[in-house]
Amino acid sequence: MKAERRRGPNAVPLQRANNARKLRTSNPVNSVIPKYRQQLLKWNGWGYNDSRFIYENNIISFTGNRYAIGGLSLPYFKQWVLDKFEVDFNKRKLPQPLPKPEDFPAPIMDAVFLDKLRRLEVSFSMNGIDRLVRSHGHTLHDILVLREGMFDRIPDIVTWPDSHDTVVKLVQLADEHNVVVIPFGGGTSVSEAVTCPPEEHRTIMSLDTSQMNRILWLDQENLVACCEAGIVGQDLERELHQRGYTSGHEPDSYEFSSLGGWVATRASGMKKNVYGNIEDLLVHVRMVTPRGVLERSCQVPRMSCGPDFNHIVLGSEGTLGIITEVIIKIRPLPKCKKHGSIVFPNFEAGFMSMREVAKQMSKEKATMISLQYRQHFVVI
Repeated sequence: MKAERRRGPNAVPLQRANNARKLRTSNPVNSVIPKYRQQLLKWNGWGYNDSRFIYENNIISFTGNRYAIGGLSLPYFKQWVLDKFEVDFNKRKLPQPLPKPEDFPAPIMDAVFLDKLRRLEVSFSMNGIDRLVRSHGHTLHDILVLREGMFDRIPDIVTWPDSHDTVVKLVQLADEHNVVVIPFGGGTSVSEAVTCPPEEHRTIMSLDTSQMNRILWLDQENLVACCEAGIVGQDLERELHQRGYTSGHEPDSYEFSSLGGWVATRASGMKKNVYGNIEDLLVHVRMVTPRGVLERSCQVPRMSCGPDFNHIVLGSEGTLGIITEVIIKIRPLPKCKKHGSIVFPNFEAGFMSMREVAKQMSKEKATMISLQYRQHFVVI
């Protein structure tokens, strides 16, 4: 039997108190990445269409103005490439052009499923290019296949749900008609989790979460934020920065990868020694499965009995369900940022130096060591 808790005349009910400290910010985010990704991003490579290395007049340069390197000529880069990789610049193989609409494989589609999908009023596409850009991640093999030809199997249809409830309806419909669902966030996967099995003869639906990109609320007292899973890293940080906060999570794919993807891939970031990996930031996750919505009902920070449900979802790569909402820890923005580097003659010297620093530090700082084919540096 619960003990009755006495309340003073000015006491605020717990639910109202929780609501009072939460900033409701549920407007859709104006994402840097458009719904039709190929309008901005390369269909057969990493990054933006206007950002690439080019070789002209015996000089290598980088195009675009998105990065500090943009527009700069790199007069010594060619010789470095020749020395280290023995590249023959006279041998150049151009990539295959974008396939024509009639060259894409015809979608495998159940007419009844398609009719019911239309009734849901969910945005969808069966255009070849929309299907192609969601048929792969960004491994070296993925890019090679795109530049040399075509994947054996691509999704038959792409859907863009705009809410958790819409995902529930889509998953239920797919289950009813035996349709394969592959969740798609930022498409930066390097585990082939978004690659379509070539032997799969059922309809494959790529469920793109990019239109689910709202920060639903932000709790300034407990320093947590509830976000839809489709928000990409650069949009999340921009929105948090405007409110004076940061997640501190910066994987290499930060510009393009999604929050739900971070959870699904158990992502790590360059500042993990200070802010933690995604499993350290994750407070709560909501996942839609064919058998219902799974989420941990108890919201205490830590439980000492039974397996942690969050850790079942972490790293599941979309095999268990569709992640729709995530609550993560946030931190106030640092008062200042300083960047510096110490250059070592080789990787071993840098490694041993970091080891000695780690042994003597009372509190871990953000550290990174990068190996770039005989170029070694350490940032502390």
